[in-house]
Amino acid sequence: MSLQSALITLNSLESRRSALRIDSRFQITVTVVYLVAMLSVPLADPGRLVWMAVYPIVMAEASGTGYGRVSLKSLWILPLVVLVGAFNPLLDHSPAWRIGPVTVSMGWVTFLSICLRGLLAMQAVLVLIYSTGFYAICVALGRMGLPSVLTTQLLMVYRYISVLLQEAISMDRARAARGYGRRSYPLRLWATMVGQLLMRSVERSQRIHRAMLARGFNGSMPASTVMRSRGADWCYLLLWTAVCAVLRFVDFSAILGKLL
Repeated sequence: MSLQSALITLNSLESRRSALRIDSRFQITVTVVYLVAMLSVPLADPGRLVWMAVYPIVMAEASGTGYGRVSLKSLWILPLVVLVGAFNPLLDHSPAWRIGPVTVSMGWVTFLSICLRGLLAMQAVLVLIYSTGFYAICVALGRMGLPSVLTTQLLMVYRYISVLLQEAISMDRARAARGYGRRSYPLRLWATMVGQLLMRSVERSQRIHRAMLARGFNGSMPASTVMRSRGADWCYLLLWTAVCAVLRFVDFSAILGKLL
């Protein structure tokens, strides 16, 4: 992904409007309930994790984001998840399944479960961000009692990533204009560019901070929206809590296996 497309994607997260009209606090609560239910599934039972994909699939389509987009974005976490569970097949050789002459060890089962956990957790978080927006999430976390120092830091990091990207885009354009079509550069030049990017970003952030202080910034971001719960919000919370509880404690894979 180019720097320009990354900046466009970052800005589009706040400009798009979700088809859902649910209070951000309730969406965060449902996401936490889902993560607790999904992560509490035993590693030796990946069949239940497959059914846990109902939440990100339904919510991605209901919010207008599309599950295809969410699933593709979630693949970025896969190398880290694979690294976490890479040693399970080597350490646990106890038999778990037998498929004809092939015996699947418990290490491979737990490795598959870890991969599914990581992907589903990432998809749930992506659905929350795409359907709510990061700014609304930070405001909702503040209303839910999270210390303002944490919510302000999260919001500042997210908001001023664009500042870093804009400086990087400016430097990249200058490099391309003076490179006469050259694409490969020595490592020393890249190290210099990274140092210049850091210095320019710090200088611009200081100017932004002085401008914020001049406008009355006191360490916390003022909330521009009033949050009021409605009946639809409570129905949303109760419905998905019940669904997550059913998916966690009812083994649909075993039921389907008996029927077949």
